[in-house]
Amino acid sequence: MPIADELLANNAEYATTYIADRPLPPRRQLAVVGCMDSRLDMFAMLGLEVGDAHIMRNAGGVITDDMVRSLVISQRKLGTREIILIHHTDCGALTFTDDELRNQLLDETGLKPTWSPESFRDLDADLRQSMERLRRNPFLLDTSQVRGFVFDVHTGVLREVV
Repeated sequence: MPIADELLANNAEYATTYIADRPLPPRRQLAVVGCMDSRLDMFAMLGLEVGDAHIMRNAGGVITDDMVRSLVISQRKLGTREIILIHHTDCGALTFTDDELRNQLLDETGLKPTWSPESFRDLDADLRQSMERLRRNPFLLDTSQVRGFVFDVHTGVLREVV
């Protein structure tokens, strides 16, 4: 059975207990930006429930222009105020450099990407850079509550980076 068919069957079961018509704005006025890594269960990790927060993810959990777009909408149109960034140990973004990926793509396709891969070598330094990108962004309403954490995939513990 194709995975999509299995997922549709799972959805049919889910729909039988689905709670409809929850409020649109996140109950906790929280936006969480994290890595797309499939090992990270943001809701369980933070003790959140559906409806508590906006959970936004990308490769590396970095602050890109598109992530800023989502955060601006989250704050200005849906009432979030706190922003939490979560990087993690053993991240795929630590395994290559931007130039390596750009050159690989150029070799394989004849084109370089127009976007930055945003790889990094130092979790804490990249997290600080992402927090600073948010703090300096003029389009966000509130950057006073931007905090960053590194999740240890071996222990399940969050460590704050200041």
